Amino acid sequence: MSSVMHRKGQRESRIAAVDDYDAASAFVLPPGTVESEEPAEPNATVVFKGRNVEIPEHYRVYVGDKLARLERYDPSIFRFDVELYHERNRRQSKVCQQVELTATGKGPVVRAQACGDNFYAALESALDKIESRLRRAKDRRRVHHGNRRPQSVAEATEVGAPPLQGNQLGVDGPPATFAEPAWDDGVADSEPGRVVRIKEHEAAPMSVDEALYEMELVGHDFFLFHDKESDRPSVVYRRHAFDYGLIRLA
Repeated sequence: MSSVMHRKGQRESRIAAVDDYDAASAFVLPPGTVESEEPAEPNATVVFKGRNVEIPEHYRVYVGDKLARLERYDPSIFRFDVELYHERNRRQSKVCQQVELTATGKGPVVRAQACGDNFYAALESALDKIESRLRRAKDRRRVHHGNRRPQSVAEATEVGAPPLQGNQLGVDGPPATFAEPAWDDGVADSEPGRVVRIKEHEAAPMSVDEALYEMELVGHDFFLFHDKESDRPSVVYRRHAFDYGLIRLA
């Protein structure tokens, strides 16, 4: 803790002049919140991390009960990361408590972050976000692997498929001829080392957290987006250390 020396030898803490952190008020349940008499425990591992804050046991139990309900959206989740951060700036008192939730499973990593005047309020906002994203990811898996998936070639050519038309079998007449389809992937023949395709996309401004979510949904290692905070084109990317990086134009 740094301090300021006055002429008379008295010391005054700089942090005390900037931060009036009250651990008791930071972990107060919002009015109307009902706690479970028998809190559930998630099957996944829950890792807590506090920055400028100590996490009490009753908050850990409350978070575990909430996270256990999220596992129904993706049973493959094997780890939840819960990070709490206290903003020491007085001007940010209404959003000084920040909670970040990360769900890691077999699919894309799902993350949500929220702020509030205490950690319970921030947690509820973060839970709403991550639940919505897990539900969307589950719906996407259902579309790709459920009853609405496209029919495969094997299914289309199995016994009972519609019979061929005309002389396609080539038995009573000359062999049937088929026009080979002309595939156009938008790439012209060119030499290696040249730009052969340019794509333009409309991009609505979004936060870094939203860009990370979109990147994980599409399964890419990077994502170009319009950062609404800096109002500049930015890129988020996945690093080898299982975390993320951000590139912004100066």
